[in-house]
Amino acid sequence: MIEVNSSSEDRTELTASIGLAVMQWQDATQAYDEAVGARLGLNMAERHCIGLLHGGPQSAGAVATATGLTPAAVTALIDRLEARGLLTRTRSLEDRRKVVIEATEATRDLSARYYGAIALEGGKVIATFSDAELATISRFVNAALDLQRAQLARLKAEAG
Repeated sequence: MIEVNSSSEDRTELTASIGLAVMQWQDATQAYDEAVGARLGLNMAERHCIGLLHGGPQSAGAVATATGLTPAAVTALIDRLEARGLLTRTRSLEDRRKVVIEATEATRDLSARYYGAIALEGGKVIATFSDAELATISRFVNAALDLQRAQLARLKAEAG
């Protein structure tokens, strides 16, 4: 555990350590996801789509927005994943022009096989923190996520 001191030098060192740890965590997560993708024959957009479905059924438009793919590319992606039994496609009950996709039992099984242990062990790590610490961690993670999304939007706007 890191000891908390009040000196400016200690704060600078701790801040740098956190920044490095976050970068290494991002790299390790990306490497793991790429290894899972290679094992399952899934490209990044396909993995992103499946991950999005973890939160529940989604529209094809939501997949396009999340992946940055064109509608035609999303249709091809959905076709590939549906052919492999990794998602189902149905028409929206509210708007028959819209397609709703959702994960299948096969997708949930793959998620449990490759990510279940991470979730279980991660839960054990989280359980070691107090409620106050968890509130701080949550505030940090959400602020970092907002920052990352804002920077991505800025970068995309510059390219367009």
